[in-house]
Amino acid sequence: MKLTKKRVESLALPESGQVFVWDSDVKGFGLRLTPGGRAYIIQNRVNGVTRRVSLGKHGIITLDEARKKAVAELSKMLEGKDPVAEKAHKKAYSKTLRALADDYIQSHNDLKITSIADINKHVDRSFSIWRDRPVTEITRDKVAVRFQELTERSSAQANQAFRILRALLNYARAAYRAGNKPIIVENPVDILSQTKVWNRVTPKSAKIPLDKIGIAWNLLQSMRADDFSSTLARTAADIVAFLLLTGARWSEAAKLTWEQVDLESKSWHLPDPKNRNPVTFPLSNEAVAILEARGQDKSYIFSSWGERGHITEARGVFNKVSKAVGADVTAHDFRRTFRAIAGECQIDFWKTKLLMGHKLSGDITITHYTETSDLRYLSDEVNKIADWIVRQGKIAAAGNIIQLSHRGAL
Repeated sequence: MKLTKKRVESLALPESGQVFVWDSDVKGFGLRLTPGGRAYIIQNRVNGVTRRVSLGKHGIITLDEARKKAVAELSKMLEGKDPVAEKAHKKAYSKTLRALADDYIQSHNDLKITSIADINKHVDRSFSIWRDRPVTEITRDKVAVRFQELTERSSAQANQAFRILRALLNYARAAYRAGNKPIIVENPVDILSQTKVWNRVTPKSAKIPLDKIGIAWNLLQSMRADDFSSTLARTAADIVAFLLLTGARWSEAAKLTWEQVDLESKSWHLPDPKNRNPVTFPLSNEAVAILEARGQDKSYIFSSWGERGHITEARGVFNKVSKAVGADVTAHDFRRTFRAIAGECQIDFWKTKLLMGHKLSGDITITHYTETSDLRYLSDEVNKIADWIVRQGKIAAAGNIIQLSHRGAL
């Protein structure tokens, strides 16, 4: 029949399924009736394949508008232009960096929380000017300019940002295709390798000087014992002391729950550490004492009233320690300090690596025949480190005691 406005509106909707009514004037133009309403469509063969395309719902577009649109689209199909392929092509090439990052995170379900945070940070901040634009607009020249801009702020962060971007664009090359061709022919970040302009970042080596460990330890103890300090301040001092005794990463300690700790066996457990291998660490007597004094009324050991439920920073404590020892130190610097103390205590390097949550490599015997998931057999080592720290505190407090050996003997 010839479709008219009156006929379109008079056609009864089916109770289920769909019914097609075709226009007698424009071949391939019709109306699809469903329980949900009426929609204009076109249908024709393109390159040997039948294509059906929706033009819009009746009421949103008029019959005259739909018929004109049908004539235009059917003409394109007669010329061999596939509307489905063109729609897929347009969708693929309009993929924004923000949408790409979301797809990447969703498809990589093994990403750690910190990795996801880094991706979102750089997409939303470092690449904010590209975030809501199609990734196909990111060119080699734009990469080169933005890399230099970020380098002026921080060489290390610039490297990290563009390594993340490189991974995202490599994923886009593999995942998004139009006409069986990748939407990104060449990763524009490759220009940084081809021109050899990646920043050379010197590894950080900051730590508390060994002869100032006692000063740092005594300061932390005084902050922990201060009756006038706030609960949060004592928590901050507790966690920093815990870092010094264990060599733990800040995120590991901050998110530590009571379910992960066994005070009776003097151990703590990480189900998903950075190296992906679940591990149980021993606790020194000093570390146990710190945890016992915390109380178990919260889920997190180092809890706070914040949204996350656990402490998120201890800037004030780190600033006081830095001032006391004459060196700027961060949470990660405490890991290097732990490593230096272990060396001073003559603890084998492979044991230290295990206690710090590093993977073993190099020695086949150690790598393949050493227990790496339950480290409670290294309890003597962590107590040796803790005893050395406490002893340094006594030396610093006495003031007139001289340490005769650089290996810890008095």
